Amino acid sequence: MPVRKGTATVLTCALTGVLALTGCAAAQRPPAAPPAMGPAKPTAQAGPDTTHRAPASAPASAPPHGSARARGPARVPGVGPVTQARIPDDAGQVLVVSGDSADGNVATAVLYERGPAGRWRRAAGPWTGHNALNGWTDDHVVGDLRSPTGVFRLGDAGGRLPDPGSRLPYDQDEEFDVSGTGFLGEDLEGSFDYVVAIDYNRVPGTTPLNKERPLGPEKGGGVWIHVDHGGPTQACVSLPRENMEELLRALDPTREPVVVMGPAPVIGR
Repeated sequence: MPVRKGTATVLTCALTGVLALTGCAAAQRPPAAPPAMGPAKPTAQAGPDTTHRAPASAPASAPPHGSARARGPARVPGVGPVTQARIPDDAGQVLVVSGDSADGNVATAVLYERGPAGRWRRAAGPWTGHNALNGWTDDHVVGDLRSPTGVFRLGDAGGRLPDPGSRLPYDQDEEFDVSGTGFLGEDLEGSFDYVVAIDYNRVPGTTPLNKERPLGPEKGGGVWIHVDHGGPTQACVSLPRENMEELLRALDPTREPVVVMGPAPVIGR
């Protein structure tokens, strides 16, 4: 897998003020026009990607996109019909990250894959980690200490450590180094040893370190899935180190992976 290098200053996801960096924790509010939980695969102009491709595993005779058979006869477990409708038709992998309540900061993640019969099956997890200190929101703004609720693409990875076998483009860079303490006084060192960028106010196809914000800096950026440090984040999702390695090896860019994230009652609608 090619290594992609970035030059931007490293972002930070769970700092309490020890670091003066911005990033993962820099929350953002979705623009008024698109839906808060719509498929998020912006172009360089920040518009939604409306081009859908059939899943890599679909046979040549697969029915047109959007048909019941193409989307699969069953919903992703834990995902309700409203949220399911916002999952792109071409997504063959869905990471569901859910919390018990809107204000909770402990999250559970499960990776699902679409099988050859169009039905979803669990591929990995459940894993227990964290989201933002104050919980979740569908109106994310800088400094609210909440993780964005929605459906977002996953296409780029990186970290301070060498690539553990990721199928996503992986940027190993010392700029992923982080220090300081989190909200509970926990050590943040190693939190960015492995990260997966969530396509939320970022340019897809670039290193997670890229600080370009198509929707504007006031809407934050640098929302990642990263190594858990034992406490809540500022906006990101965190998973234990061994689970991050497993996730990086499992995510397949040919299957157009997405993350569905938010409180269970919300994404279950």
